[in-house]
Amino acid sequence: MIDESMQLHGAMTLIVSRANGDTETIFRDNLIVNVGFDFIADAIGKSTTRPAVMGYIALGTGTTAAAATQSALVTELDRNAATYAHTAGTKTFTFTADFPAGDGTGAITEAGVFNAATAGIMLDRVVFPVVNKGADDSLTAVFTFTMS
Repeated sequence: MIDESMQLHGAMTLIVSRANGDTETIFRDNLIVNVGFDFIADAIGKSTTRPAVMGYIALGTGTTAAAATQSALVTELDRNAATYAHTAGTKTFTFTADFPAGDGTGAITEAGVFNAATAGIMLDRVVFPVVNKGADDSLTAVFTFTMS
C-alpha cells in the first residue's frame, strides 16, 4: 500500500535587533487557516482567476488564539512585502520580511502571511507572547513551511 498523505507545517521566527545591540529571537509553530488551504488548492488547480501569490507578512497586536476559521489578523499593525525562497528538490520554502526602525513599532503578538498589500488571503496565523518593538529596533520575520 502506498501512503500518499501530505502535510504542510508552518513555523515563524522573529529576530528583533535592539538599538542597544541586543538580539531577541522568537520561534513559534503557526496554523494554516481554512482560507489558506483554499488558496493552496486554487493556486494548484485553477486555470483561470488564480489567486495572487503570497508575498506579504503582517504583524499585529491581537491576542485571540489562532483558529482555522480566521481570515485576517485580529488587530493588524503593519504589513510589508516578503521575499519568497525555495531551493528545487527540497521540501521547504520561506517568506521573509524586514521591519526596519520606525516601522511596525509596538507590542507585537500575532503575525501571518498574506497575498496582498492590504486585505487579501491569509495563509496562516500565529500568536505569541508580546514582543515589544521599539521605534529604534528592527525586526525580521521569517515564515518557514515544510512539506512532508
